[in-house]
This record gives sequence, C-alpha cells and structure tokens, in this order.
Amino acid sequence: MVTNITNLGRSGLSDWLIQRVSAVILAAYTLFIVLYLLFNPDLDYLTWSGLFAQTWMRIFSLLAFISLAGHAWVGLWTVTTDYLKSTATRLTVQLLVILAIFAFLVWGIQILWGA
Repeated sequence: MVTNITNLGRSGLSDWLIQRVSAVILAAYTLFIVLYLLFNPDLDYLTWSGLFAQTWMRIFSLLAFISLAGHAWVGLWTVTTDYLKSTATRLTVQLLVILAIFAFLVWGIQILWGA
C-alpha cells in the first residue's frame, strides 16, 4: 500500500468527491440566483432581504459558502502541490490560502446570519 503524506491524510477519491459535490451545489445555487433575478426584474431591497430572511435560503447560502470553501481548498491545494516545488514555499502559500478561505467563510457566515 502506498502512503501519501502530501495531502494530510486525504485520498484522491475524497478530493474528487469534494470537487464534484461542491460543484453541483454551487451550480444549483448559481442557477437559482440567476433565475430569481430573471423572474424578478423589478427587484428591490425589501424583496431581496425578504428572500435572505427565510431560513431555507440562509441554509442554502450557507451550504454554498461551505461548498465554495471546500472547492477552493481542493483546487488551490492541487495547484500549489503541482507547481510549487519548494516545500517551504508551498506550505507557506497553502497556509495563507487556508487562512484566507477561513476568513472569507467566517465573514460570509457573519453577513448571512448576523443581525
């Protein structure tokens, strides 16, 4: 059995699954938002905030945020692993990517569920 130490215990199958499932969720979310905008040409702030005040939309948006974070991490991890050969540089860039993704995810959740 081959042990892969470069991806912190994840397998290629889990990376593939994260990418595919998150892509489907993001596609569904994008399609919903585009259709909502097309079918509401006279959209105003009250209608828009009313949509995001509903619990199901907040949960759907949260799922999209988490999917975006997972999708971005797997994609950027793959790119940095493929193109950054220096271990110190690669780990530094990956740490910065993790911090940025985490900060944006927390910020998105705060915006979505904040008062």
